[in-house]
Amino acid sequence: VMSWREPLFLTNDDGIDAPGLQYLIQILHRRGHPLAVLAPSHEQSASAMRLTLQNPLEFTNREDLISTLDLDPDGPPIYLYSLGGSPCDCTIVAITHGFENWAPMVRPQLCVSGINPGPNISIDVIHSGTVSAAREAALYGLPAIALSLGTYAHEDYSIGSSVILELIDRALKVAHDEPPNLLRTRGSKQIDWNQPEMDIAERIKCAFRNGDLILNLNSPAEWEGGIETVPLGARWYHGATQLSDDGRHFTVGAASIEDEPLPRTDCSSLMAGKVVITPMATWPQSHPLNVPDSILQAALVEDTEGYPAWLSSDLKHGG
Repeated sequence: VMSWREPLFLTNDDGIDAPGLQYLIQILHRRGHPLAVLAPSHEQSASAMRLTLQNPLEFTNREDLISTLDLDPDGPPIYLYSLGGSPCDCTIVAITHGFENWAPMVRPQLCVSGINPGPNISIDVIHSGTVSAAREAALYGLPAIALSLGTYAHEDYSIGSSVILELIDRALKVAHDEPPNLLRTRGSKQIDWNQPEMDIAERIKCAFRNGDLILNLNSPAEWEGGIETVPLGARWYHGATQLSDDGRHFTVGAASIEDEPLPRTDCSSLMAGKVVITPMATWPQSHPLNVPDSILQAALVEDTEGYPAWLSSDLKHGG
């Protein structure tokens, strides 16, 4: 019997039947990760951090999907459920109901949200249900990664999958074992960011481990192997509303998108065909658990392969 790898919680904003999520389930289950999957019952794109309050949300066991996904019947445990709610509803139910109550053999060490069709870069990260589901997990103290295929030209989710798997591996080495502050049992008690004896890589790891820093990855339409760790760029949506001929209906959606040509940002690097990874703060700036700018800046330093340097433990500057 092979030994299982680290258990994961998977969700998304496109629904339990979405090809991106199903591809992610396949590649992670085949690698030996026990999976607890709870995703919306239907598509919920751009739902941001919306919660469905005081309405009963249908909770459905979707083990019927297991046979369609061509998974190894002798593989690690997998639980597939859908919820009639938003991505953040799914994350909250998954964590607060207790994984032991709906995925009894899985105690996730990491939340992975996606894979979303279309980019989640720049200000998209505010509206994105994919990113919001990851952020919600982090708010509850579960380390989290959001994944998107940054194109609408095709739905080949295998693009950049080697980077996704490597990023998950590196993140799990940092997250390790059980999340230390799941359900935020310590409240706002945290490490002192100014401890002189703690090097900066360790501070960033601590922030990720506690869910105070999340990772956002976008794969390009075509990839030739480049990876970059970059900040968010600036993009603007023009012609965002259209009025119907009878003047009674508006449609919201952009006629055109303008990316400012800011070098080494997620917009420009993604368009240049790179897989882009962006560390982002979980909390608003004035929250007691917010990660200081110095830590965020250091989190953007990349190693020789393009991954965040703190994930490979060779970040020593600026301590």
